[in-house]
Amino acid sequence: MTIPLPDRAARREVLLDAADRIVRRDGPAASMATIAAEAGISKPILYRHFGDKSGLYAALAERYTARLLADLQAALRSGSTRRGRVERTIEAYLSAIEEEPQVYRFLVHSDEAAPAQSQVRSFTRRLSALLAEGIATEIDASPARAAAWGHGIVGMVQSAGDWWLETGGATRAELVHELTELLFGAYGTSPS
Repeated sequence: MTIPLPDRAARREVLLDAADRIVRRDGPAASMATIAAEAGISKPILYRHFGDKSGLYAALAERYTARLLADLQAALRSGSTRRGRVERTIEAYLSAIEEEPQVYRFLVHSDEAAPAQSQVRSFTRRLSALLAEGIATEIDASPARAAAWGHGIVGMVQSAGDWWLETGGATRAELVHELTELLFGAYGTSPS
């Protein structure tokens, strides 16, 4: 059943909503055929709105990463201490991937969604730049140090999140604590 809509932009949003439901359910296994069926349309109509699979997946990735970036920015602005902001930001990231593991796997680990991965790389660069700005301001770091640390922190948290989702090797609270401890020097101050 096709739902009539007043304009192309509104129709596109309805189709993205259908794609979103399928990705949340099927993760990396989401297919254009399943998405079209969910939307009650044929695949050619889906292609007409997004050009091709990469267009649809890029639009979904933009939707997901924009929401996550907003959540992470809010966490970065919250709290009165540096450590509190770090904990809340790591918590926000891990909460997002725990609440929507299929979306995360679709974006980061899906061969089908490879076109969306440029959106993910763009998100990672934006987040790293935001962290670098904060680091440079908070500790008066050089631009090179702030950028290196910003990218390193994002990579570390993403990699630890991958491990955590795959293995369940810690609770979310434990992982937040351990990553925060690492960022605040636990490795360097631990006994040999």
